[in-house]
Amino acid sequence: MKKLISFKIYAEKGFLKKPDINDGIYLTYNMLHKPAILGILGAIIGLKGYKKNGELPEYYQKLNKVPVGVKPLNDEKGNFQKTIISYNNTTGMASSEPGGNLIITEQTLVAPGYQIYVLLDMDDGNQLKIYHHIKNQHAEYLPYLVKNDYSLWWLKDEVQEYDYSIPNSMTSPFVISTIFNKDVSTVRDLQYDDTHEMDMFDVALSLIPDSFASFERLPTGFDEKLMQYSYANFAFTNYKLHTSFPMENIYCLNNSEYVQLN
Repeated sequence: MKKLISFKIYAEKGFLKKPDINDGIYLTYNMLHKPAILGILGAIIGLKGYKKNGELPEYYQKLNKVPVGVKPLNDEKGNFQKTIISYNNTTGMASSEPGGNLIITEQTLVAPGYQIYVLLDMDDGNQLKIYHHIKNQHAEYLPYLVKNDYSLWWLKDEVQEYDYSIPNSMTSPFVISTIFNKDVSTVRDLQYDDTHEMDMFDVALSLIPDSFASFERLPTGFDEKLMQYSYANFAFTNYKLHTSFPMENIYCLNNSEYVQLN
């Protein structure tokens, strides 16, 4: 048996570190991605994290097949406010330079929030534990976003459980509440042109006021040979879309809301 639930997480700050540095600044992803979500779920049920180089953490090994989706909360058209924070380490242990002084500068998310959707297999012990821990607002380890300076929380009163179906076709315009992978075969690249067409997707004739679309390349998991992130291009929009083809991994919740879980 499977259950589809969502819960809303909040943090005062967040740092979803990109694995590159731009002009001496560590940059953050704007959107919460699947490897980070799995880390949060792993902390909630007490699975172990990184232990040594070349070995994937326990939480990823045991949870990487769990379908998840995410929607930003209290955002500005899909984006969060960001600030720059510099840290000065003068312990002498952090740098080989004379004086041992290391300055780290990070781009940081300000007051981020996300609604996380999770499709859980109740016959799997770990996923059953996730269900009960989330419903009861209980965590084995303190979860954080994703740097351990930035603890996160959720409220059990905001946990939702859904009836769901998988659409066989999309016959009328629809809005996808979550971010969605626009690299899959039925989406291709979303490019606007003068007719408002988005490749195999068209913008519906009646656009929502203050319409927007934002895009970000995000990690989807790990390349287990290279031991680094694998990526896909994601979109988040309030445009009404339509297509004659069913999108991959789309779920209809309570016969009204569409989400993508990957």
